[in-house]
Amino acid sequence: MAKKNSDGYLSARESRRISRENRRITDEYEKRRKRKNVPESEYLTTMRDPKNAVEFDDLHTYFFTDSGVVHSVDGVTFEVPVGKTVGIVGESGCGKSVTSLSLMQLLQRPQGQIVRGAIRLNLGDRAYDVTKAPNEVMQKLRGNYVSMIFQEPMTALNPVFRIGEQLNEVIRLHDSGHKTEEQVKSRTIELLEMVGIANSEGVYRMYPHELSGGMRQRVVIAMALACSPRIIIADEPTTALDVTIQAQILDLLRQLKSKTNSSIMFITHDLGVIAEMADYVVVMYAGRIVEKGTAEDIFYHPAHPYTIGLMASKPVVGKQVDKLYSIPGKVPNPIDMPDYCYFRDRCQMCVEACRGDYPREVAISDTHRVSCYRCGGAKGGETDGE
Repeated sequence: MAKKNSDGYLSARESRRISRENRRITDEYEKRRKRKNVPESEYLTTMRDPKNAVEFDDLHTYFFTDSGVVHSVDGVTFEVPVGKTVGIVGESGCGKSVTSLSLMQLLQRPQGQIVRGAIRLNLGDRAYDVTKAPNEVMQKLRGNYVSMIFQEPMTALNPVFRIGEQLNEVIRLHDSGHKTEEQVKSRTIELLEMVGIANSEGVYRMYPHELSGGMRQRVVIAMALACSPRIIIADEPTTALDVTIQAQILDLLRQLKSKTNSSIMFITHDLGVIAEMADYVVVMYAGRIVEKGTAEDIFYHPAHPYTIGLMASKPVVGKQVDKLYSIPGKVPNPIDMPDYCYFRDRCQMCVEACRGDYPREVAISDTHRVSCYRCGGAKGGETDGE
């Protein structure tokens, strides 16, 4: 851990020491990642359940900064079943997007690195551990098997290229069928029509700034669906959109999922969207999962105090309140996390057991699990965690 002076600041000497140590660690990870001609046996794995599209197993993703090591994702374990939607919710900075970027191997490197754990990706006839796959393998997996709808379409699209050129590039890069230019354009027009863009020929020739926010979002979705991936990561796809466009985008994602039998990882702050879209829900806090289960479990029977606080903070139709509830306190420093329950200092249901080591995962039912001593004792009984 970084040593700070009495004022809480790092000295120049300490900052240089941290930089040297970070460079040594990240160079080792980068050297392993950039290897060529890696035998498939090194990253070939077996799915725990073949009905899952992807399995995150004790994933640890850290960022090595000059101020210290940020534990952005700290032991995350959950599954995304084939053909299902898994909603991931939590406060800003809890690790939702970093978890999805770890699957895509699009972390800001060399600072961001997966230091431990596994991400098992189901390819149908075999499975790969993404954390061990080299760059050249990941280039074939992105787009073809896993794709991402990025959070802000205006920054995801290149402002100096026309929409058609950007979509054509995706198809040329990932499609192994070696299509002609006419076939590529035809596929691009088909994708634009698939996402509900009526004037597809006109939009094909437009620049991103000529489109509205909803239209740009549809173009980004079309780009993600270009190669019919098995897993779609939707990172807050309805942010900054009005309610009408938001409803259209959600309907579009549901229709496309049913057509292609794809799995969706849906990341959002909007609990209403999660209730409408998700089959399963994962609740994250400070880089860890505090609760997971079916949407019905989480919304009707929340167990962890943090989840209960989230549910209490949303407005209820027909109920008048002067002020919405807000969870007191703030998230702990990710560089200097406590060795006890991260939520303890903000929890209004804290008991003596919370003062021990970080709580184990407790099973409340076959599908509902929670990481909390208080909730495990109150609702889960003496069930051992996994």
